[in-house]
This record gives sequence, C-alpha cells and structure tokens, in this order.
Amino acid sequence: MTLGEKQRLFARLAGQLIAHIYESGYECSLGEAYRTPEQAARNAATGAGIARSVHCDRLALDLNLFRDGIYLTRTEDHTPIGEWWEQQHELCRWGGKFNDGNHYAFSHEGRA
Repeated sequence: MTLGEKQRLFARLAGQLIAHIYESGYECSLGEAYRTPEQAARNAATGAGIARSVHCDRLALDLNLFRDGIYLTRTEDHTPIGEWWEQQHELCRWGGKFNDGNHYAFSHEGRA
C-alpha cells in the first residue's frame, strides 16, 4: 500500500473513530494531526515525541477526550476507544501501548 493510499484510508477510518467516540457516550476535540519535521525534531529534543513521527506522514491524530464535559487526560481513559481503534484495520495503532493515550495512528515503515 502506498503512503497516499494509507493516508486516504486513515482519514476514512479516523472519521469512523470520531463517530464511535460519540456513539460511546464521549465527546472529543481535535488535537494535533499534521506535524512538520521541524516540530517533530523539537518534540524529540524535549522528550515529547520522536523525530520521525507518523504525524509528519499524515498518519496520526491526537484526540482530546471528554465525558460529561470533563477532559479525560489519562491514557487509561482512552482504553476502550483505543482498543476499538486497533480492531478496525491491521495498520491501526493506539498510543496507549506507549503511554500516549490520545494518539491514534497507522503503522508506517515500522513506526506508529
């Protein structure tokens, strides 16, 4: 699958992810999706990310999760959504596996 094909499939599945969040009684707001290589390098330098982030490939989305108007910040809060996400396609990866619960991505070149 080409990068472009992955990007288009990821966008379609991300829409389904957001719909699933609302169907499950949560709400969300959009966090970071696209990240420039320069921003990824800055994040890596501070320990807040990796230099070759799949955000740079347009294959990741950070979602801010809410329930009853309360912002849910813990990785564990995302567990039911993250586990659902990983069942949607063999390339779906959830950041909760590496303590980044609001990170929903596609695997690309061994990165998620």
